[in-house]
Amino acid sequence: MDKDFDELSHHFKAEKSIVRVMGSDPDLKLAVLASWQDHCLIDLLHRWQEGELPVDICCVISNHNRGPNTHVLRFLERHGIPYHYLPTSRGNKREAEILELVSGTDFLVLARYMQVLSSTFLHNYRKDIINIHHGLLPSFKGANPYRQAYEAGVKLIGATSHFVTEELDDGPIIEQMVDRVSHRDSLNAFATRSENLEKQCLGKAIKYYCEQRILRYAVNKTIVFG
Repeated sequence: MDKDFDELSHHFKAEKSIVRVMGSDPDLKLAVLASWQDHCLIDLLHRWQEGELPVDICCVISNHNRGPNTHVLRFLERHGIPYHYLPTSRGNKREAEILELVSGTDFLVLARYMQVLSSTFLHNYRKDIINIHHGLLPSFKGANPYRQAYEAGVKLIGATSHFVTEELDDGPIIEQMVDRVSHRDSLNAFATRSENLEKQCLGKAIKYYCEQRILRYAVNKTIVFG
């Protein structure tokens, strides 16, 4: 039978894909990369603990050193999830070490990981990476989207979860969430309200991905099935 399928796929120039059966196949293996801000990481961990995210968290990797008595470290130790502190610099983003640590994973999540992954890393990893951007893409790409939105005088702020590509903050969008703001809101208020959106937006994207509800098409677009 395998030979017949191989002949058919060759004839139609089709690519082989693997279909997972929810509830039967093992959970997808996930590694989380995070920097110093904890809100998305903590929310992700608690959603996983409550059974909302059908994933196996293999490890958490960070370029920020968290003390031994922090909430994140206590949670990870309690659940037996390894934590790897890899300080980065402009000349060394520790990508080779990260690749080694995540070699057995099915996908990665950047939970406010404030480092840009190189094209070499993306080519070597060759699997999906989901990022949460603290702005409403395609507006306000790059650094300081809170300030960009505040200075632009917007009336809506948002968060965007998307697949990572070589182009910064330009990958296919999975989910977006918005909240209304006004001239009365300070820059700090923008940031606080956006953080709540980021947590929800990232959690939804991971859930959609694990439930195989995302279809990528036309290079940079997605369909998310309800």
